[in-house]
Amino acid sequence: MATIHTGANLVPSKQELIAGWIGEQRWYAAKGRAPQPRRLFSWRLDDPDGEVGIETLIVADDATTPPVIYQVPLTYRAAPLEGATHALVGTLEHSVLGTRYVYDGPHDPAYAERLFALATGSAQAVSSTVTDAPEESIHGTGAHAGLRLASSRVLTGEQSNTSIIAIAVDDSGAERPVITKVFRAIADGDNPDVILQGALAAAGCERVPASLGAVAGSWPSGDGEELAHGHLAFAQEFLPGAQDAWREALLAAGQNDDFTSRAADLGAATAEVHGILAQHLPTEPADSARVDQTIEEMRSRFRAALAEVPALAEHTHTIEATLAAAAKADWPAFQRVHGDYHLGQVLEVPERGWVLLDFEGEPLRPLAERNRTDQPLRDVAGMLRSFDYAGGSIEQQTRGVSARDWVSAAQDAFLDGYARVAGHDPRDAGPLLAAYIVDKALYEVVYEARNRPTWMNIPLAAIHRLLPAPAAPKED
Repeated sequence: MATIHTGANLVPSKQELIAGWIGEQRWYAAKGRAPQPRRLFSWRLDDPDGEVGIETLIVADDATTPPVIYQVPLTYRAAPLEGATHALVGTLEHSVLGTRYVYDGPHDPAYAERLFALATGSAQAVSSTVTDAPEESIHGTGAHAGLRLASSRVLTGEQSNTSIIAIAVDDSGAERPVITKVFRAIADGDNPDVILQGALAAAGCERVPASLGAVAGSWPSGDGEELAHGHLAFAQEFLPGAQDAWREALLAAGQNDDFTSRAADLGAATAEVHGILAQHLPTEPADSARVDQTIEEMRSRFRAALAEVPALAEHTHTIEATLAAAAKADWPAFQRVHGDYHLGQVLEVPERGWVLLDFEGEPLRPLAERNRTDQPLRDVAGMLRSFDYAGGSIEQQTRGVSARDWVSAAQDAFLDGYARVAGHDPRDAGPLLAAYIVDKALYEVVYEARNRPTWMNIPLAAIHRLLPAPAAPKED
């Protein structure tokens, strides 16, 4: 049990220490601005060996308005952690304990082990201010499964979260690969990744990894005295050796190999997941108010894309006509969906088939929007656009080589597979499907304009194909 040294002096303060570090992290949203972290709350985990201080800070970053709330797990050590120089946040002088080496928690095996134990029901959060006191506002949701971590490492290349890959060992000594996702930017509300994957796993669906538990809690909202509630971490089965569908599709497109059978299976898996979500989570009728709201949101995204890329103005009339036709279409009920569905969110697992990941929704959208019901066609459109991206990527790498036939064949096969399981063909939605495809392409234009301008031609070319520019008037 860690002793809390109340009144101890820290130089620099924890807040000052992370202010000089957080701005360089991949998951920090306000790139280019000076971080202004403001402590809202903190809680601890006890190191059974009593050697490592393990604390999670909840901070509001006032560099943006409104401020973004971040979860910053830290570990405090009396000596450097071997092999973790890249994860060193800095050092501070503690008036009682002396020099403390401060690390980004997920990279420290002590934090990884205790967080997994908390998520899976075999550990308890403790107070950051009172020695030996439990922290009742933070709790794990998993039932004790007799698993403990034997080793861990951080998955590289992520943007919005940090994932800890580990080997868990059960009471018999059998090993099991697991992953614990630490949510970095947090907000009031359930995390859809936890809710949707948890519901699918509970229904016996093998199209998602098995859920092992989560960490949930409450913290000051940073705006008045109200509390925010939500998820902080999520532990689940890890699937080593599986290939993501993006790499598989990109390889097939580059070699012009037939991908139709796998695309059809992916469509079937998608429809299976949609069906289970509709059965086990709330749905909402597509009344006129909700339809009007959805169409207006699409119009708003077009205006945002137009502000980023003025050349889209030539499509104003055709986009408006597409949205107007969609508004008059026959809309099915709204339900929970993946929300950010593309080939990179799917793994091909031997003897299991396609497995879907990361149900958090589009990261640029507020959490409240990502927790709403939506149309399954959003996921369908996202995957159709992803096949086009695979083909477009090959065309961009090999100038003059067309991948259009490969893209069309993969898209049609995906829709065929979806229709076979769903009992209805997304192509029958006509203007409604077209509106969701255009909406996704416009989202891509904004993303590429901000992050990868040289890739912007891929969604722009798709928009030109979907919405040909009006013909020039004939001269007399």
